[in-house]
Amino acid sequence: MITALLPTDEMLFDVVGHGLWKAHRAAPDRTMIDWDDVRYFLAVARGGSVRAAAERLGVNHSTVLRRIAQLEGRLGAHMFEKLPSGYRLTAAGEEILELAEQMEASSHRLETRVFGRDQSVRGLLRVTLAPFLATHLLMPDFADFARLHPDIEMEISPSGERANLTNREADIAIRVVPDRATLPLNLHGLKGPELFGGVYMASDRLATWHAGARDPIRRIVISLHGFPDWAREGEIRTTKVPFRTPDAEAQIVAARQGIGMTTLPCFVGDADPLLERVPGTDLHMYGTLWLLTQGETRKTKRVRLFTEFVSRRLAAYAPLLAGLPISRD
Repeated sequence: MITALLPTDEMLFDVVGHGLWKAHRAAPDRTMIDWDDVRYFLAVARGGSVRAAAERLGVNHSTVLRRIAQLEGRLGAHMFEKLPSGYRLTAAGEEILELAEQMEASSHRLETRVFGRDQSVRGLLRVTLAPFLATHLLMPDFADFARLHPDIEMEISPSGERANLTNREADIAIRVVPDRATLPLNLHGLKGPELFGGVYMASDRLATWHAGARDPIRRIVISLHGFPDWAREGEIRTTKVPFRTPDAEAQIVAARQGIGMTTLPCFVGDADPLLERVPGTDLHMYGTLWLLTQGETRKTKRVRLFTEFVSRRLAAYAPLLAGLPISRD
């Protein structure tokens, strides 16, 4: 989206000239109207509440309120009436809504003109994400996207390290974010489902334990810092002697071999026929999946196509990511 009204598109200029620009001129604040403020206004008008708008835009509640107040200050008019059921447009808001929707359509056409040089569905697309997400969940979807867009060159970098999107180390980052407040302000985020994990061990080892074999069961960990809560839960207790491997795939193999129990994302552990959840243990949330892009990069067609495609696939996987059964059919 553009960040300010640019009167270089005739339609956009007409809309501003006959509606919002007049209101703006009469307002105490003489600065130009920020298109992003109008975008927040449209989200509240369409969602009926600040909460719905915040969810739609991937921001927090206070950001929506601040943007609406900023736009009302610039226009010199109140646009919403707060009711117990939500936010209702005032008479001024109703008048502005039609014009704002026309501005939205005009801005989309203007974006296409300005960024048209990079709107071909071809070129390099660099994606970074956690290794588990690449190898155990999304690689079939990446293959589908590659078949749909054969002229897009794809570079997939499975890594737990954070790529610098600002320095163009990657175009898109798919990350598990424990706390939304930690997201950098310069990144544009598309919110996905929540990701949960469970505690798993080898099915045959669990069967022998139920049969009465009480051989020592270790906790399989990446780090030796502290004694994890999950190792104290459930019917089976681990020994004090851990088994450590910094490699995530090695964790899975160690668990399959019956060395002990470990914590895994549900979409990994539940899909493995050789593993089972440890009885009596609870699921735990790792965080929320976000598709992150930066600045002008997110406006290119190949990036938009990819983020929209993966966002739809992730939404379909939400039950699996939450530890519920799902079919890939």
